[in-house]
Amino acid sequence: MTIVTPLHPEASLSLALAVIASSSAPIVLLDGNLSVIAASVSFCDAFLIAPEAAVARPFAQIGDGAWNVPQLSVLLEATAAGMADVHGYEMDLKRPGQGTRRLVLSAQKLDYTDSGAVRLLLTVADVTDARIAEKVKDDLLRDKANLLQEVQHRVANSLQIIASILMQSARKVQSEETRTQLKSAHSRVMSVAAVQQQLSASSAGDVELRSYFEQLCKSLGASMIYDPDQLSIVVNVDKTVTHANISVSLGLVVTELVINALKHAFPDQRKGKITVDYHTEGKDWTLAVSDDGVGMATHADGAKPGLGTGIVEALSNQLEADITVADANPGTKVSISHRDDAIPTDKPEAA
Repeated sequence: MTIVTPLHPEASLSLALAVIASSSAPIVLLDGNLSVIAASVSFCDAFLIAPEAAVARPFAQIGDGAWNVPQLSVLLEATAAGMADVHGYEMDLKRPGQGTRRLVLSAQKLDYTDSGAVRLLLTVADVTDARIAEKVKDDLLRDKANLLQEVQHRVANSLQIIASILMQSARKVQSEETRTQLKSAHSRVMSVAAVQQQLSASSAGDVELRSYFEQLCKSLGASMIYDPDQLSIVVNVDKTVTHANISVSLGLVVTELVINALKHAFPDQRKGKITVDYHTEGKDWTLAVSDDGVGMATHADGAKPGLGTGIVEALSNQLEADITVADANPGTKVSISHRDDAIPTDKPEAA
């Protein structure tokens, strides 16, 4: 059994004084009346206090009374009475002719002996420069966010202008093939403009997919569906919120699949409906675009997949998702599925 012998009062005081003398941090040792017993050299240097002018004086009176803060005095008195400790108390130190400093103070009662003598150890940290740096950082982040939002607005407006020019050009050209290509480009530009509008409305960098897809499909329908009674786009999406970068890829996939359905699934003024469906289960998700049109093309003529197909494949790879194309009876259903625990098939298995 080990017996711990309390330090003699004089020995405990000597130990405390030795700690303060060797400290590189601003430290002050106070008695029960909140008078200064000792102060570290770093404290005196940091706050321009002569050591001989501080010892044996009330703490509130040193530094020409700059430390006379009523709330701090109350907290120190409560600590001396054993009723509380001071942890992370922040205050502004205001001194005539000098800049205000932001300080963080902590104090605790020391119990080295049973003599009844009260000792308080007060530590002081100057966080002025850190607070200034934080404010500068916050201001820069705020300015960056405002600038990004302004850029997004300008990009969206520019895309609207480009789309308008494309549509005007489509009306003027004589070639039907050129007109078709210009209308296709117009639709894609309009969809990207819708993406930009939705992203600029997102303040936290996250996008709620339901409203995002609804706005996107509304834009596509307005630019490509001439008779809403003939064709419609239905959005069936859960309450998923995802990062803006992912939402952009998902939005472009929806754009390409919806455009493809509008162009090919309903020939000869056929009536129909396109459904955009997105649901999550844990970290897994599935995006599906289906129609009730004429069904899958046979490609018997050897035609190669178009640009839209390549875009969807590239975006799916970026999202680490698999593509499935199925006959919807009637129509076609294209699904893009991501499985969080899926093992990539292009990587060899470990031996």
